[in-house]
Amino acid sequence: MCVYWMGVAYMTRAKALRGLARAMGYACVAIGLFHVLLGNAAIPGATSAGPTIDSLGRFLGAIFAGYGLAWLWAARQSPVPAAAVRGLTAVFLLGALGRLLSLAVEGRPHWFQLALAALELALSPVLFRLADADEETTARAGARPPRTGSETG
Repeated sequence: MCVYWMGVAYMTRAKALRGLARAMGYACVAIGLFHVLLGNAAIPGATSAGPTIDSLGRFLGAIFAGYGLAWLWAARQSPVPAAAVRGLTAVFLLGALGRLLSLAVEGRPHWFQLALAALELALSPVLFRLADADEETTARAGARPPRTGSETG
């Protein structure tokens, strides 16, 4: 019975990983395209930032959409590759650390940027912890010996 529940726990972790990877992918693609299309208007408090920041924001929006596509690629693999999840999560965490550096150097940004930083800092450890969940579930399923006719009845 305990082995059964451990298997369920691994499958639940794997489903959580796949769901979070998909959510990250779709969210990042949508946010990235939003920034490409709207430029400075997509950044709270930056509508009058000028053409240089608008150009940078639209470029980075395209890069962010590509980052989202990488998450979607990872979510569609079977199993979801732990190395890809860890790499993508490291980039996500680096972005959050960049926000904290900006806070320390430049001061308090728009409240929405602080909320994003909190989300990024909270979600990164969860993603790191789940990174190998699908690979572990697949390995456990493959490690079981095949059932014979005498064991099924």
